[in-house]
Amino acid sequence: MASLQPVRGMHDLLPLEFQKHSLIIEAARQLAATYGFAEMATPLMEFKEVFKRTLGDVSDIVSKEMYEIADRGGEDIVLRPEGTAGVARAIISEGLTQSMPLKFFYAGPMFRYERPQKGRLRQLHQIGVELFGVVDPLGDVEVISLAFDTLKALGLTHRVTLEINTLGDDESRKQYRNQLVTYLKDHHHKLSSDSQARLDRNPLRILDTKDEGDKKILEGAPLLSESLNPASQEVFAKIQEGLTLLNIPFKVNPHLVRGLDYYCHIAFEVTTTDLGSQGTVLAGGRYDGLMATMGGPSIPGVGWAGGIDRLAMMLHEDQLPAPKSPLAIIPMEERFDFQGLELAQRLREQGFVVEMTYGGGLGKRLKKANKMKARYALILGEEEVASHKVTCKDLESGDQIQLAVDQLGAFLRDKKPEGGE
Repeated sequence: MASLQPVRGMHDLLPLEFQKHSLIIEAARQLAATYGFAEMATPLMEFKEVFKRTLGDVSDIVSKEMYEIADRGGEDIVLRPEGTAGVARAIISEGLTQSMPLKFFYAGPMFRYERPQKGRLRQLHQIGVELFGVVDPLGDVEVISLAFDTLKALGLTHRVTLEINTLGDDESRKQYRNQLVTYLKDHHHKLSSDSQARLDRNPLRILDTKDEGDKKILEGAPLLSESLNPASQEVFAKIQEGLTLLNIPFKVNPHLVRGLDYYCHIAFEVTTTDLGSQGTVLAGGRYDGLMATMGGPSIPGVGWAGGIDRLAMMLHEDQLPAPKSPLAIIPMEERFDFQGLELAQRLREQGFVVEMTYGGGLGKRLKKANKMKARYALILGEEEVASHKVTCKDLESGDQIQLAVDQLGAFLRDKKPEGGE
């Protein structure tokens, strides 16, 4: 019998880690709303064609990393490896292409069959935003500003670096493509087999290589920035001006690229040195050609996705909100359990955090109350039940007072216990 373990590269989110995930998602969700982004969700499963069209047959994600599902209907179904393509597909299939601009926020799991290591999982979790229908560089600046504000809300801006670059427009990239091909053909025999296959079909994809030998060859390759026409330079200058105006620190990294043809102009990453080799915690860019690649109309787009798992690794426990101390219900005998349950429900309706202490006598239940770090124990014995009263014991001072049930909520609010509203 196989040992009961999670699937390799996928792990349980126990309460502490789940709390970190929730904190990240909620911070991003609230900030996205202030920028006018509406939350949406796409299915965990999509037709494989959605990602083949956007990522290409020769990409590592499509060729090596996607989880394919044996669908009974004979369809090629995959678990989504990223969020942008699904959002774009939804815009087309739901008939939203006439409602520009569209601003969406999402959060959820993605799936990639990669070698698991610190900060790299097969079930990963992401937050992301997509802005469709805005071609102005102002849209790029706002999207990056939202990412920066999210990191600021998490207290992480001093531990990360925003790196930006421009991929230019179609004309600039075509010129660069010719220069890159000329350079790489001189090193063809040294390239990996994957890069050799890409050299004729899509040479810009080689820029995304994970092969260390290819990376060394690319160190001497011409830079895309050297092929930028004046229009592309102007767009990049406006984005930098906007970021500077908003006091968002950044570093221009001329080696930061995106190999897919539908990417253009801004590309950016937020990196950290805290997580070793998996130092990218958020990445994005402009993808004006994405929608047309999927068979829809030509609609500009820009967005980013952030790795919740990696961001969670950067959070300290003291950044999490302190848990509320509960009120502990202590029936002195089991025959009063249901009166305790009724009291608990009444207090929960008033906004208090209340926990039952299950089984045992008074002494055992008081130990349970202390273990759950309750501030007050609410004791119900025969006298209390008969008179519709409760003995309220302060577990820090040891003081106790008997109160009518109707007075209990007001008394506890006046005391401002952590378990109160």
